[in-house]
Amino acid sequence: MNVPHLRIAVATNSLIQVDANFAVAKQMVFYDVARDASEFVDVVHFGRGAKKGLGGGQGTASGGCVMDEMDNDDGTGRDPLVERVEAAEGCSVLFALGLSDLAAVRLHNQRVFPVKSERVRDIDEIIVNLQRMMNGVPPLWLRRVMRDGCGNRLALDDQEI
Repeated sequence: MNVPHLRIAVATNSLIQVDANFAVAKQMVFYDVARDASEFVDVVHFGRGAKKGLGGGQGTASGGCVMDEMDNDDGTGRDPLVERVEAAEGCSVLFALGLSDLAAVRLHNQRVFPVKSERVRDIDEIIVNLQRMMNGVPPLWLRRVMRDGCGNRLALDDQEI
């Protein structure tokens, strides 16, 4: 995209909604969002470790804490958040149905602004809301994460308000 824009990431299981917790999402989809256009960029699929336990590795059907489904690693000695944080690198904003404080800090360290959605929302709805904010007077957090046509962050002084 050759205009000022945001690259957003969305934690999803359905590919059309923000409907997954960051730590256990099956996919992450990426879009470039400008004031009057949006463009699908890519999708990354995440594999789950072969961890099996009570219930045959089916996870917690009781709706318990999503972090209870994860140990400190995925059985290979690798932290399961690393793959997801690395996938979000280069994005301005990440939307997820939920995320832990640890995940939020790691994303922030990569200069990705994490947004926890209060409910399941269509990705199209998120894009429309972002464009509405971009076309009005964008909040400071949004102005801080805007990017130029080459993908570099815009200086606040260079941004139109």
